[in-house]
Amino acid sequence: MDALMTWWMALQPMNQWFFVAAAFFTVFFLIQMFSALAGLGGGDADLDGQVGSSFEHDSPHDAQDSVAAFKLLSVRSILAFFTLFTWAGGLYMSRGLPQARALTYALIWGLVAMVMVSLLLHLLQRMSQTGNMRVASCVGNSATVYLNIPRDGTGEIRVMCDGVVTMQKARAKGGSAIAAGSPVKVLRVLGDNAVEVEREQADTVRKDSVI
Repeated sequence: MDALMTWWMALQPMNQWFFVAAAFFTVFFLIQMFSALAGLGGGDADLDGQVGSSFEHDSPHDAQDSVAAFKLLSVRSILAFFTLFTWAGGLYMSRGLPQARALTYALIWGLVAMVMVSLLLHLLQRMSQTGNMRVASCVGNSATVYLNIPRDGTGEIRVMCDGVVTMQKARAKGGSAIAAGSPVKVLRVLGDNAVEVEREQADTVRKDSVI
C-alpha cells in the first residue's frame, strides 16, 4: 500500500487525472458492453431488434441498409474512446513521454477503440436482425405444439422457418391454453422473439404443416 501511495504521489497532477478518469470511464464502459452483449439495450439503441412488419419481407437493399446502420458515434463507442484514451494517456505519461506525444498516442488508441466497438456492435446487431428475420419467415405457416402452451404463458412449437423445421417459443392468441400435439397457425412475431399462434382445426391444416 505504501508503494502504491508513493507511486501515486510521484505522478504529475495531469497524469493522476488521467488515471482517475480512466477508472471512471472503465466502469461505465463495462456496464454498457455487458448490457449490449446481454441484449438489455441500455444507452443508445445499438442492439434494438426491430421485430414485426419490417421483417415480413426481404429488402433488396440489405447491403446499403447494413452500411447505413453502422454507428460510429454512439454512447458505447464514445465511452470506448474515452476509456482507452485516458488509460493510454496515463500510462504513456507515467513512462515519461512528453505530454504532446502521450496525448497523440492516446488519441490514436481512443479512435481505434471507437471504431472497433462500433464494428462489434454493428455485427451483433446484424446477427440479431438475421435471427429475427428467420423467425418472421414462419408467419402464416401451420405448426404443431411441442410443449404445452399454458394460459397466459409460453410454450414451444415445431414450425417450418426458411425451409428448416425448428423449435420456437410460442404464446397463444388471447392467452388461451393449447395442449401439446395440437395443430396451430403462426400469426405474428412477438417482441421477445416468440411467436403468437392460434388453434387450427385439424381438417384445415395445410399440407405443408409440421406434424
